Amino acid sequence: MRLHPFIREVLSIAGGAFFLYVGIMHFTDTAWFEPIVPPILGSATFWVLASGVAEVVVGIGLILPRSRSDAGYASAALLVLLYPANLYMWIYDVELGDGASLSPTGHVIRLFLQIGGILLSLWIAGYFDDDVDLLHKELG
Repeated sequence: MRLHPFIREVLSIAGGAFFLYVGIMHFTDTAWFEPIVPPILGSATFWVLASGVAEVVVGIGLILPRSRSDAGYASAALLVLLYPANLYMWIYDVELGDGASLSPTGHVIRLFLQIGGILLSLWIAGYFDDDVDLLHKELG
């Protein structure tokens, strides 16, 4: 087995498990997520539950090999779509449901993790595969 597909599979399953876990948390502890929903969106409970459904679906998709590529694109899109809540939390120093909040450094780290998650999701989807093949042809 080549190392590249093995790493992609392991990271897909780990990412899927993460999305699945966090998605389920949206149903078991809705109040924890509600404060970071920007008020302009309306019902915080609705958006927490809707994003929970999306995260569970993406998580399952990343775990199942047949849907992994599509789920990779979906997880990248989801991470982009959900970032405004994180940005709202940062700009307005919003506390989570348990009263915790991130420091300015914590928000910067979260931003870089979000960007890394988007890039990883695209890699899982195979978005960069043609570029890698082209690079190997040019070098080899």
